[in-house]
Amino acid sequence: MQKQITLRKSVGVSGVGLHSGAEVQLSLNPSATDSGIIFVRKDLSGAPKIHATAENVTSTIRATTLEEGGAKVFTVEHLMSALNACGIDNCVVEMDAEEPPVLDGNSIGFFELIKSAGTVEQDAERREIRLDKVYRVDSDDGKKFIVALPYDGFRVSFTSINPHPLIGIQYEDFEVTEEIYRAEIAPARTIAYEKEIAALHAMGLGRGGTLENVIVYNDSGWLNELRYPDELVRHKILDVIGDLRLAGFVKCHIIAAASGHALNTALAKKIYADFREKI
Repeated sequence: MQKQITLRKSVGVSGVGLHSGAEVQLSLNPSATDSGIIFVRKDLSGAPKIHATAENVTSTIRATTLEEGGAKVFTVEHLMSALNACGIDNCVVEMDAEEPPVLDGNSIGFFELIKSAGTVEQDAERREIRLDKVYRVDSDDGKKFIVALPYDGFRVSFTSINPHPLIGIQYEDFEVTEEIYRAEIAPARTIAYEKEIAALHAMGLGRGGTLENVIVYNDSGWLNELRYPDELVRHKILDVIGDLRLAGFVKCHIIAAASGHALNTALAKKIYADFREKI
């Protein structure tokens, strides 16, 4: 059986939040066995803790939000994705604001930060989830879905469906290993449609987004250079990997069509509810 893993040393990074645009300092720290991933809001009285579990998801509007005891953190999916890919069981994430830094608009910065810290095996077995049935969540209109199948590994097959002719239908299928994640998934940035940016700002979202950390398109084309022809679907897979980590380490094959944070976390909640007493 796989042993639990934590960081060898503490590491930190600073920047601005994707949606809040607020300055934030974040550190990743070693943690005890069976503690899981815990966010700590150092800027709030008493430094409250928010456990990164599916039951603490309270919002999925353009990002995944976790809340516990009145304290919250949001846009956690990119960091959670990197922690999942790197196999980190236990980590304390300290922040002095409510949103992690956007960095490059993906998870490569967090991935490299984790690798710079190094890892250490702990004296406890990993609480791995092996599915014994099929889990499925559909959108209310039946046009989007996400499925988790029993599988001896971790694989994600994703179809992105965008009505804009510039994007259209994109498909990718990855067996998620650390090496494949680093090369094919982690560098893929989040995306925005230029005509939606003003509306996002009015909602208090996207204030930290720039052409350095977001790929932006309009009716004429892309405003910045893509890293992959299908960068959008790769980022969708990055998000799935992060959102699913809220259920734990799940051995499964994910098959999804046009899924977003709402369906991803609904799936994570179903799995978490069934296995929380078993692991």
